[in-house]
Amino acid sequence: MIICSHIAKAYIHGGRHKNVLQDVNLIIERGDRVGLLGRNGAGKSTLIKLIGGVEMPTSGKILRNMSVSWPLGFAGGFQGSLTGLDNARFIARIYQREYPEIRRFVEDFTELGKQLRMPVKTYSSGMRARLAFALSLAIEFDCYLIDEIILVGDQNFQRKCQAEMFEKRQDRSIILASHSPEFIRNFCNKAIVIHQSQATMYDDVNEAVARYDGL
Repeated sequence: MIICSHIAKAYIHGGRHKNVLQDVNLIIERGDRVGLLGRNGAGKSTLIKLIGGVEMPTSGKILRNMSVSWPLGFAGGFQGSLTGLDNARFIARIYQREYPEIRRFVEDFTELGKQLRMPVKTYSSGMRARLAFALSLAIEFDCYLIDEIILVGDQNFQRKCQAEMFEKRQDRSIILASHSPEFIRNFCNKAIVIHQSQATMYDDVNEAVARYDGL
């Protein structure tokens, strides 16, 4: 279970104080597949970073009673001067996994070939997305955080991502930010709509999509 209790997040930009999220209270149960809906700048990525521990809330608390992945799509997780395989080695060491096993999975899943021996800073956004997805899936988490990344790449890669995430890991929790209501309708059992710094959870995904469409 993940509990967000009275979460607020504010940034200071250009001397101005901007409240992105205010008094957010959410509970994500084990096995929930939660879609995040909101217009550009509403705070979807911010909420994912807070839940993933990449950023800290301005106020409030987040309790995590299950292991949570880093946000897929968050480029800050890579050491750009290292190669893709070196990043895989680093992840294996942090999570105390066998590097050869992680490497085999990353090579097979990303299909990046020789590019895995190049520094990540030379990668295109799509290549970084493939590597990020592979590294996260190579480590088993109770909850996966996804920020639009599942929609990148060609159709074959998208199908591979969907099979790994939604078929092989049916028992895991997923928090997915997407601009596609149809995608969330197909793959999620709950949805959160973020609007005017407020986050509202809906047990009925269709109701959430209707609310989002009306914004």
